[in-house]
Amino acid sequence: MAGVSCGLVGLPNVGKSTLFNAITNAGAEAANYPFCTIEPNVGVVTVPDSRVDRLTEIENPGKKIYATIEFVDIAGLVKGASKGEGRGNQFLENIHHVDLIVHVVRCFKNDQVVHVDGNVDPVADIENINLELILADLGYCERAIERLAKKMKSGDRQAAEISNVLKQIAGHLGKEECVRTLDLTDEDRKTIRDYRFLTSKNVIYAANTGDDDLPEMDNEYVKAVREFAQKNGDLVVPVSALIEEEVAQLDDVDALEFLDELGLSESGLNRLIRTSYMSLGLITYLTSGEKEVRAWTIRNGTKGPQAAAVIHTDFEKGYIRAEIIPFEAVDKYNGKKGAQEAGLMRIEGKDYVMQDGDVTEFRVST
Repeated sequence: MAGVSCGLVGLPNVGKSTLFNAITNAGAEAANYPFCTIEPNVGVVTVPDSRVDRLTEIENPGKKIYATIEFVDIAGLVKGASKGEGRGNQFLENIHHVDLIVHVVRCFKNDQVVHVDGNVDPVADIENINLELILADLGYCERAIERLAKKMKSGDRQAAEISNVLKQIAGHLGKEECVRTLDLTDEDRKTIRDYRFLTSKNVIYAANTGDDDLPEMDNEYVKAVREFAQKNGDLVVPVSALIEEEVAQLDDVDALEFLDELGLSESGLNRLIRTSYMSLGLITYLTSGEKEVRAWTIRNGTKGPQAAAVIHTDFEKGYIRAEIIPFEAVDKYNGKKGAQEAGLMRIEGKDYVMQDGDVTEFRVST
């Protein structure tokens, strides 16, 4: 699949741009006033994977290539964004183009950092942004229904089918509920596959805590966010943007020592990446050889030919078979050759569903 894109959204001054700067080291301006981020800043970071490191140790290739994930820093949303307030139209359009919404919410007190509404209330912040996204979706849905009504007058049956599903969605949105919480059938989803709804996207709440909440990163605000998220089946990742900013300035060894001193086993970035993969249902397969070791990102449930197409689109058409060895076997026998001699390589055809950690060599016709 194409690169994974996560959009960081949030009210102004919740620590969103500080977090973006930390996890991408991209240097987007961060200041204590709304709208300092106008155009969306984009940063691409590597996905840490110890399996890539181990295969590199075994193969000693010319290079190693990790999977990557893209973070887009979308300017702070405000009330009225659905009507164009505060550059709302531009911000909402930016959200349309990401795979996953990472909603940064403020879970810390700091009198030096002004809150746009005057007080810290993460659930209220979430509800404010959710409402703007819901209203934007509702307007989009209602306009689509109006256009379809004109087609239906000429007897367009497909337009009628689409309209019926959109009316379900409009009713759900009218109750201030997100599209992703509506129980649509697979057939309904297929019917409206060409329609893009902001609130149909998966959401992770990045609960930005203060450094005085370490190492647990759990306070009354985070607990309130967890309770809210559980109602909609969303995920929560506590982070400290300021700590992440410090970690970003250190090399790998010093960063691990710093985190250890704080009682943390890993960075917030690693947790955020892992949770993003979980939310989107993503897995990784690996290729290894003398030239390179590489991680490839696919959706869970992807079959061999479609996984091969991630390497090159022609591989899907020319797919013959896949030679698969689980990473654990390559690790145990210190290489693919040893694992193969132990009888642990499998030959899989077109119906094989790829598994996370498959060390793979595709055979294709040219």
